[in-house]
Amino acid sequence: MAGQTRGAEASAPPQRGPELISATSTVFKTEGAIGRLKALRERLRWTLNRPLTPYYLILGSASLLLVLGLVMVFSSSNITAIHQGLPGLYYFRKQLVAVVLGALLLVAAARVPVAVHRVLAYPVLLGSIGAMVLVAVPGIGMKVNGNRNWLNFGFFQVQPSEFAKLALLLWAADLLARKQRAGTLSQWKHLLVPLVPGALVLLMLIMLGGDMGTSMILVAMVFALLWMVGAPLRLFVATLGIAVVACAALIITVPHRLDRLACIGITRPTPNQDCFQALHGLYAFALGGPFGTGLGAGYEKWGQLPEAHTDFIFAATGEEIGLVGTLSVIGLFAALGYAGIRVAIGTKDPFVRYAAGAATTWIMAQAVINLGSALGLLPIAGVPLPLFSYGGSAMLSAMTAVGILLCFARSVPGAKAALAARSSKSRFRTGLRRVLPRRRTTAKAPGPRRER
Repeated sequence: MAGQTRGAEASAPPQRGPELISATSTVFKTEGAIGRLKALRERLRWTLNRPLTPYYLILGSASLLLVLGLVMVFSSSNITAIHQGLPGLYYFRKQLVAVVLGALLLVAAARVPVAVHRVLAYPVLLGSIGAMVLVAVPGIGMKVNGNRNWLNFGFFQVQPSEFAKLALLLWAADLLARKQRAGTLSQWKHLLVPLVPGALVLLMLIMLGGDMGTSMILVAMVFALLWMVGAPLRLFVATLGIAVVACAALIITVPHRLDRLACIGITRPTPNQDCFQALHGLYAFALGGPFGTGLGAGYEKWGQLPEAHTDFIFAATGEEIGLVGTLSVIGLFAALGYAGIRVAIGTKDPFVRYAAGAATTWIMAQAVINLGSALGLLPIAGVPLPLFSYGGSAMLSAMTAVGILLCFARSVPGAKAALAARSSKSRFRTGLRRVLPRRRTTAKAPGPRRER
C-alpha cells in the first residue's frame, strides 16, 4: 500500500497554483507600469501642445534664471568687491537695479502690440549705430578689459553693442517680412541686400572695439534668418565659408585671441600661465562635485577665478551648487530655447516668425558660447551668460528680448483664444461674486440645558 501511494503521488501532476498566480501578478504589474508610462507620455505631450505652454515656459524659465543669477552674483561678487575696496554688496545692488529696470522693459515689450515692435525697428537700429559711433569719441568711449565698446556718462556706463543685437533682430525681421509679402525673397539680390550690408555695418562698428564675442552672436543671428527664409544651399554654404575665413583671419592676426584658442581642452598649468582663467574654471567644477560646496563656500572666487561674477559665473555655480545646479541652469536654457522655437514655428506672421527665431538664436548662441568657455570646450569670448551673469547692458537687452518673445507667444492665434477664454471666465466669476449675496451665518444663542 505504501508503494502504491508513493507511485500515485509520483504520477500526479505538479501543483503550479502559486507560480501561476505570481507570474500573472507580475504580468499585470508590468502592463500597469507600461500603461502608466504611456498615460504620462500622453499627458506630457498634451501639456506641451497647449497654446499657452510656450508663454509659460518662457516666463517661468526666464524668471528662474533671473532669481538664480541674482543669488550667484551675490555669492560670487562680494569677495571681488571687497578686494577692490568697495562694499560687499556693490555688484549685487547694481545687478538688482538692472533686473528691476529690465523687468519694466520686459513688461512693456510683452504688453505692446506686435505692430509697435515693427515701428520701433528703425529707431532702435539708428540709435544703436549712433551710440556705437560715439564709442570712438575720446572722453565718451571707454575701454574695459582691452575692448573699447563702452560709453561713459559719469554716473553710469552703457555697452551699445548689446543693443545692436536687439536692433538687428527687429530690423531684419521687418525687412524680410516685407520682402516675403512682396514675393522677392526668391531672388538672391533681394535676399542678401540690404540684410547682409546692414549686418556688416553693425559688425564693423562692434569689431572696432575688439568685441569678437558679440560679433559671433550677430553672425549666428544672420545665418538663422537666412535659414528661416529658405536661402538656397549654395548661397548658405558660400556665406558660411566667407564667415569662417574672416573669423580665422581675425583670430590669427590678434595674438591674445590665438592664445585663447590654444586654451581649449587644457587640463594642466602652462609655464607662462596663459590659460590661468580657463584652468581654474575647470578646477571650480571639480571642487563642486555632485552637490557643490554650498552657497558662499566656494574657494575659487577668492582670487583664483577672475571674473567669477561675469564671464565665469557658470563655473562659480558649479563649485557652489554642484552638478545639480549646472544641469538646472542648462535645463532652464533648454526650456527657453524650446519655447522660442515653438513660438517661431507656431505663427503665420512672417515678422513674428523671423523675430522669434532671431531672438531665440541670440539667447541660445550666447549661452552656448559662455557655457563652452567655462567648460573649456570653446575659447574664452568674454560674453556674459544671458539673464544670469553680472552686466547691466546685457541684462537690459536680454530681458527686452524675452519680453518680445512673450509678446509673440501671446499673439499666436491659439494663445489669443486661450487668454480670452481665461479672462472671460475670471470676469464671469467676478461678476457672480458681485451679484450673488454672501451667506451670512448668525450664531444661535445657546439654550438652557436640560436637566437629567
